[in-house]
Amino acid sequence: MAANQIDRQLIADLSDREEKLLEEQSPKSYEMFQRAIKHMPMGVASTYHARDPYPVYYTHGKGPHIWTVDGQEIADFHNGYGCMVQGHAHPLIVEAIQKRALLGTQFGLPTEDAIIMAEHLAGAFKLPQWRFVNSGSEAVMDAIRVARSFTGRDTVVKMFGSYHGHMDYVMVSIGAVDYGKIGPRDNYASLPYGGGIPQAAIDMTIPVPFNDLENMTKRIERLVDEGRAPACVIMEPAMMNLGVVLPEPGFLEGVRALTKKHGIVLIFDEVKTGICTARGGAVERWGVVPDMITLGKAIAGGTPCGAIGGSAEVMEKVNDGTVFQVGTYSGNPLSMAAARASFEQVMTDDAYKHLNHLNDRIIEGCDAVCKEHDFPAYTVGISSKGCVNFADGKITDYESFIKFQDHELVALAWLYNFNRGVVIAPGREEEWTLSITHTDADIDLYVSAFAELIRDVSA
Repeated sequence: MAANQIDRQLIADLSDREEKLLEEQSPKSYEMFQRAIKHMPMGVASTYHARDPYPVYYTHGKGPHIWTVDGQEIADFHNGYGCMVQGHAHPLIVEAIQKRALLGTQFGLPTEDAIIMAEHLAGAFKLPQWRFVNSGSEAVMDAIRVARSFTGRDTVVKMFGSYHGHMDYVMVSIGAVDYGKIGPRDNYASLPYGGGIPQAAIDMTIPVPFNDLENMTKRIERLVDEGRAPACVIMEPAMMNLGVVLPEPGFLEGVRALTKKHGIVLIFDEVKTGICTARGGAVERWGVVPDMITLGKAIAGGTPCGAIGGSAEVMEKVNDGTVFQVGTYSGNPLSMAAARASFEQVMTDDAYKHLNHLNDRIIEGCDAVCKEHDFPAYTVGISSKGCVNFADGKITDYESFIKFQDHELVALAWLYNFNRGVVIAPGREEEWTLSITHTDADIDLYVSAFAELIRDVSA
């Protein structure tokens, strides 16, 4: 089946059917939304939690499952946009938090667990110096500031389509824009991601294409010639905002060489790849060591935490007091205790073997379904992360994502999954994040829901 053979009216009809089914099963969520909207914009704490016509609200989670306010038990393949790779309420992490809480939850003063975690991360990610923050967004914000101080430059280069948190300098050229406004590949436009972002911040951030070293090089070398040599290139080593887009062979090595040539600080945003795909993240997986790394989400089992790693040379700007990398709650005892328990006791070699086993099974299952129905889709996955791209061409960057991804099927897939007891990240392709607590039975449920979707759409 070719993409143009998929019946668009059928997709619309199935979407209407599945939406009605969801609404029939979630009356308490609707009631809660009516209450929430009075005091919370969109009825949620973050715009990414919103859903039209209303969001589903949840009560608790245990292991690989979460429960809605209507009592539905859901297999969680969303996992907090990837931060719950340890599973919900992991007993070892809960125990560590409980023990730490009895000793005091916050001092604004240093504790030993932060030292131990810095030692662990230095070994895993091959960078010697570390600081802790409360989120991936904070980590990115501080890393860019350190890079600017180190280089004495202002310009930031990022990949078009990547999300790096919600500060002004990186809320640029993420997506959700008119395709015609992107511009040529060697001169992408700097476009704001929503309102309230100063034009000065937009102009200071330059997007380039992922997996296209030639056009990335052209853009950076033009900036150098213009007297605007970048302070840093910040990038996800594998893009995780468009599903999963892996680096093409040689791309990361090429970026590393390019940034070294021009004295640009290379920052790997490993908020989603770090810990989730290997103990040492993309550095372990692909062997390319950047100047700085940002971590978040998964490092501390769902507690507020992030980290910044750097070379001794770059981090000297913090060490000598030039850059004030600060935060009252940074390295707080609860998060450090959770991070240490996760790193030492939970995310073990056996845990990663289990994730790889599960990911292999979900990929094999979804591939088999697509082959059976001759359906235009393919899988991509590494360790706990993966997706099915509803595409009849390979997605390597944002432009190919817009060109090939079937966005109507993306929305329908979320509904199909939810109504069959599975939740995935909303607004994406068929994307999953596994936890170490998922079982083969959870994988079977996922593949079964996917099979029903493809069967119905292929009818």
